[in-house]
Amino acid sequence: MSNTTDNQQVEKLIRDFIAVNLLYSTDGFPHKDDTSLLKEGIIDSLGVVELMEFAQKEFGVKVEPLEVTPDNFDSVTKLGVFIRRKRGTL
Repeated sequence: MSNTTDNQQVEKLIRDFIAVNLLYSTDGFPHKDDTSLLKEGIIDSLGVVELMEFAQKEFGVKVEPLEVTPDNFDSVTKLGVFIRRKRGTL
């Protein structure tokens, strides 16, 4: 994924992944990008692991175990910022 595409599409790809793979929804992601995924019960700890694997595969970033925190994975917005920071596009 190019940096230009990355900057325009990161959140969309994250929302689509969560909707299809974690919510099993064909109607898309029904929440705001800054909604807490954990506090709202949208995902659980297994969902965080799936998001980590998705980020590594889809965006080519290496996620270290100490980086798997709510500051990086608790919302679409936070994950988008984390991915951009890891890719050096932020």
